[in-house]
Amino acid sequence: MTNLEKYLSLLDQGNYDALLLTSPISRKYCAEFNVDEGVAIVTRKGCRYYTDSRYIETAEKNLKGFDVRMVSKDNGYIKQLNEAIAELGVTTLGFEEDFLTVAEFRTYEEKLNAKLVPCQKDINAFRVVKEEYELQRMREAQAITDKAFTEVCKRIKVGMTEKELCAELIYCLYKNGAEGLSFAPIVVAGPNSSMPHGVPGERKLQKGDFITMDFGVLYKDYCSDMTRTVALGYATDEMKLVYETVRKAQLAGIAATRAGVTGQAIDGAARKVISDAGYGDYFGHGYGHCLGLQVHEAPNCNPSNDKPMPAGCVSSAEPGIYLPGKFGVRIEDCVVIRENGVENLAHSPKELIVIEA
Repeated sequence: MTNLEKYLSLLDQGNYDALLLTSPISRKYCAEFNVDEGVAIVTRKGCRYYTDSRYIETAEKNLKGFDVRMVSKDNGYIKQLNEAIAELGVTTLGFEEDFLTVAEFRTYEEKLNAKLVPCQKDINAFRVVKEEYELQRMREAQAITDKAFTEVCKRIKVGMTEKELCAELIYCLYKNGAEGLSFAPIVVAGPNSSMPHGVPGERKLQKGDFITMDFGVLYKDYCSDMTRTVALGYATDEMKLVYETVRKAQLAGIAATRAGVTGQAIDGAARKVISDAGYGDYFGHGYGHCLGLQVHEAPNCNPSNDKPMPAGCVSSAEPGIYLPGKFGVRIEDCVVIRENGVENLAHSPKELIVIEA
């Protein structure tokens, strides 16, 4: 079944007789090709993809299953969508309520000749379980990430700033085949590493620093996501203890992960290791999130998810301990959840790496 056929199957539920795809992610998934600008309408009587002159040739060559049409100043989206609504017999139109701004929604609601019905949950559900081609793209994205980590570790030097190290990391990612970044890398060192989502700044790396690097790439539109924490020069006994606690917590979470186990239980397996070590108050975020075309997708492995995780989804495994004003440690892999365990996409070492200063 193609992704377009998956979306068409939603129309059989009777809640709406067409889909209005306005988000880049949903358009990309449905068409199985990325066109930066556009709007699509999906119906049983025909599917149309609208874009402007910058992308019309690319769209015409690559969007299978769609009648591709060009919009212009005098023949814009609203006008052409209403033509499709009339010609294809649309009365109810499923729309992406999580993506539209209030202003955009009001425009569509006022000007389109069809009733708008929220359908984001239905649309997103198809992306949870990955097809094999999607998993292969994510494996390749992770391979790029692993290679970049190996290379950037050789570039870490006392005296360089977090920003400089971040720039070196980005260079290594693109050098090894990244087609984009799945998010802005987090590169924080010393006391700044206690901020889980800290922003690289002008602080210079020093001997005895923990350096946390959280980064990922896009490869054929799919994301990778990995975090490693390394020590520069040396690690104190406390640093080693915290690092080993996080490593054991991640291993416990991975060991507990398989299809049918709730996100809550997976999170709890890792969280127990950290709590038993006395650091429970310093692990504030969830253990993991799913990813694919986006770096953060549902479902999550966190304390609030009491639903079983499905086979075929890809989840991060990223416990951490963050001691304000001192340092933080996070170790993150991404795993494919299987019926009897996981396939770990990451192959970078998890044992503490001490960079020679």
